[in-house]
Amino acid sequence: MHAAEPRRSPTRVLQGLLLAAVVLPLLILAGGGWLAWRTVEADAVRDLQRSLAVTAEQATKILDSQILVADRVQDLLDDDAPAVLADEAGLRDRIAAMIARFPQITGVLVLDAAGHPVVSTARFPVDRQLDFAGRGFFTKLRTLERPVVIGPDLGGSLFGEPALIVARRRGMQRFDGVIVVAISPRTIESFDQTLLDGSNAFLAALFCSDGTPLARYPKEVRDDRIADGHKRLLERIAQQPLAGLLRIQSAFDDVERLVAYRRLDTYPVYVAIGRRWSSVWTAWFGVMATHLVIGVPATAALILLILLAMRRTRAQESALAALQTEVRRREIAEEALRQAQKMEAIGRLTGGIAHDFNNHLTVISSNVELLKRRLPRNAEPLNRLAEAAMHGVQRAATLTHRLLAFSRQQPLDPEPLDAGRLVSGMSDLLRRTLGEAIEIETVLSGGLWQVRIDAHQLENALLNLAVNARDAMPQGGKLILETANAWLDEAYAAMHEEVKPGQYVMIAVSDTGTGMSAETLARAFEPFYTTKPIGEGTGLGLSMVYGFVKQSGGHVKIYSEPGRGSSVKLYFPRWARQPDRAPARPAVSPAGAGETILVVEDDEAVRRAAVAALQELGYRVLEAPDAMEGIQLLVDRGGIDLLFTDIGLPGGVDGRALADAARNAAPGIKVLFTTGYTRHAVLHAGTLEEGAHLLPKPFTLQQLGAKVREILDAVPHQRTASGTAAR
Repeated sequence: MHAAEPRRSPTRVLQGLLLAAVVLPLLILAGGGWLAWRTVEADAVRDLQRSLAVTAEQATKILDSQILVADRVQDLLDDDAPAVLADEAGLRDRIAAMIARFPQITGVLVLDAAGHPVVSTARFPVDRQLDFAGRGFFTKLRTLERPVVIGPDLGGSLFGEPALIVARRRGMQRFDGVIVVAISPRTIESFDQTLLDGSNAFLAALFCSDGTPLARYPKEVRDDRIADGHKRLLERIAQQPLAGLLRIQSAFDDVERLVAYRRLDTYPVYVAIGRRWSSVWTAWFGVMATHLVIGVPATAALILLILLAMRRTRAQESALAALQTEVRRREIAEEALRQAQKMEAIGRLTGGIAHDFNNHLTVISSNVELLKRRLPRNAEPLNRLAEAAMHGVQRAATLTHRLLAFSRQQPLDPEPLDAGRLVSGMSDLLRRTLGEAIEIETVLSGGLWQVRIDAHQLENALLNLAVNARDAMPQGGKLILETANAWLDEAYAAMHEEVKPGQYVMIAVSDTGTGMSAETLARAFEPFYTTKPIGEGTGLGLSMVYGFVKQSGGHVKIYSEPGRGSSVKLYFPRWARQPDRAPARPAVSPAGAGETILVVEDDEAVRRAAVAALQELGYRVLEAPDAMEGIQLLVDRGGIDLLFTDIGLPGGVDGRALADAARNAAPGIKVLFTTGYTRHAVLHAGTLEEGAHLLPKPFTLQQLGAKVREILDAVPHQRTASGTAAR
C-alpha cells in the first residue's frame, strides 16, 4: 500500500490559479499600462489644480467678508465709541442686523483694551469678568505685530462653538481693543464637500502659514504618529511659498496623497487639495480593466470566479470560527449573569434597607441633638435620657454601616486592631443575622495581642463563617467565637510551608453542625466548590476568607469531622508596635454668619430636621422637596451660598444633576451631598465625582455644623471645562 499523500490546501490551489490568470495578461499589457499610467497621473494633477483655484477663490471671499464686517463694526464704534459701547443691547442689535446680510458670519465679539468682552452677538449680556488678554490673537494685535490676525478657536471659548476667526485691531496709534469676526468651519467644509462631490478620495484643508489648521474636509483627525507628513508639507512651503505639488503621507489621516497647495493672494493663509494616491491607481486600474475586458474577457471572468471562491471559502471558515467562539462566550456569560444577579440582589436588598434606615436615624439624631441644645441647664434627668437616645442612635448607625460594608467589595485598609473588641462588638449583628435558633457564645482571652488588619474585611470574613455555620445547623445549635494568643512553632511551620513560625492572634469560629467529610475538607477553599444544592450557594465564602487571611500575612486551618461540627481557626501575625494616640479634641459646632443654605431632601422628616439644625446654628435656610423646585429657588432667589442636597431625589433628576445645574446658574455656589450609602458605595456606582463633599447619614448637629463651616470657609476651587472641581 502506498502512503496517503498530504492533502493540498484549497486556498493554495486557488492562489496558484489566480497568479497564473493575472501574470500572463499583465505581461502582455505592460507597455499599454505604462502609457495609461502617465495619462491618468497627468489628469489627476490637472483636476487638483482646478479644484485648488476654486477653493482658494471661495476662501478669499469668506475672509474678505469677515474683514469687511470688522471694518464696518469699527466704523460704527468710531462714530461715538463711549456712547455706543455703553448701550450693549443697542450695539448688539445693530451688529446683528449688519451681519444678517452675511449668512456665513456666525458671530462678532468686541473686546476692550484690557481683553474684557464689551459686546457679543453670541450671548447677552456678556460676562465682563472674562479675560482674553492672554490669547495669541490679542497679544499680537496689541503689540502691533499685525493689524489683522486669522486663526482658529477650536475650544469654542469665544462664541460657544469652534470657529474660524478674523481679529482686527481697534485703533492704530492707540490700542482700543479687538474686533473678532467668526465663521463656522462648516461653511468652508460644506463648500469643499460640494466641490469634491462628497468623495472620500479627496481632502481639502485651510491652514495658516505656521501650519495651524483652520478648516478641513472631511473633519480633522489628530494622531501623534503622523506628524512627519505635516512637517514635510511645511518644509516644502518654506522652499516654495506661493504654490507647489508633492506626494506625502497626509498629516490628517495617515493616508498617502498627492497634495497641491497655494497661498491666498491677500492673506497669510494656504489652501490645499489632496487626492488619495490609491484613487489614482484605481483610475488606472479602471483603464486597464477596460482593456482586459475587451482583450481577454475569459481571463477576467476566471479571476472573478477565483476571487469569489476564495472570499466564500474564507467567509465560511470565519463564520464557523465565530460561531464556535460565540457559543463558548454565551455559556460563560450566562453563568456569570446568574452569579451577578444573585450578588446584585443581596447588595441591593442590604444597601436599600440600610439607606432607608439611615434616613430615619438622621431624623432621630438631629431632633435629639436639637432637644439637648434647648433643654434647661438644670434638666439633668432629661439630658441623661437624651444621651441614652443618642447612644442608641450611634449603635444603630454602627450596625447600618456594617450592613453597607457587607454589601460591597473594597481594598484592604489595615490598621492596628483589638480583635477581641471587634468580635465582642459583632455579637448583636450575628444574633440578628443567624436567628434565635442559633445560640452564640464568645470566649475572649485576656491580654490579647494587637494585630494590624482591615477591620471591615475581618468582619466580612467572620460573618461568612457564621453564615456557613448556620447552614450546617438547620435544626439549630451553638456557634462559639473564641480569641487567644498563639505560637506556631517550627514543627507546625514545617508541615505548612506557607506558615512562618512566630506569635499569632487566633480567632476561631466553631459550630455544632453536620461537619465535613475528608473529601469535602480537602476542597473547602477551592473557588466555586460547594456542597449546597444548586442555587443555594456560590462556593465563594471560604475562598474569600482564605484570600483575605493570606493577603493579611496569616494562616487559616479547618478542623472538622462528620456529625461532630467544624472549627475554622484564623491566625494573624502579632503587631508589636503600639499606635500613638493623639488626645481627643473637644467637639465644637461652628456657628453660621448669616449665610444662605438651600436644603433639598425628598424625605420630609429628614428635611425638617436638617432645616431646624441649620437655623439653630445661625444660617438662613431655604428648603425644597425635589430637584425641580430647588432649581426654581436657585433662579428666583439667588444669593445662595451653599446647596445641601440628598443624592437620591425623585422626578428623574438626582442630586448630582441638581448640583451641576446649580453651578451653571450660580458659578460660585458650594455643594454638600448627603446619602444613606457610604462614600465608597456611591463612588463605585458612578453617582458622585471623586473629591466631592459628602456627609453620610445619619449625621449629628455637630457633624453638620462642622462640615458646613469647613466648606463655606474653604478657598473656592477653579472649575474645569467639564464642570468638575479641580482639586
